[in-house]
Amino acid sequence: MLEDFWANAIFSVTPTIVVGLIFWFAMRAIIRADRAERKAYTDIEAEEVARAQKLSADPHE
Repeated sequence: MLEDFWANAIFSVTPTIVVGLIFWFAMRAIIRADRAERKAYTDIEAEEVARAQKLSADPHE
């Protein structure tokens, strides 16, 4: 009887844990992709600002 209890307990909790892990991996991937995209956008923006400042600099200085 005790073996049945523990088997049922494990089989009851396992799907919840598996779904939780899948959700965690998915959210982790989304957050990392967003972080990488924001960094790339910031780098591109900094390059564009530097280029614009270089083009607008006074050539007679």
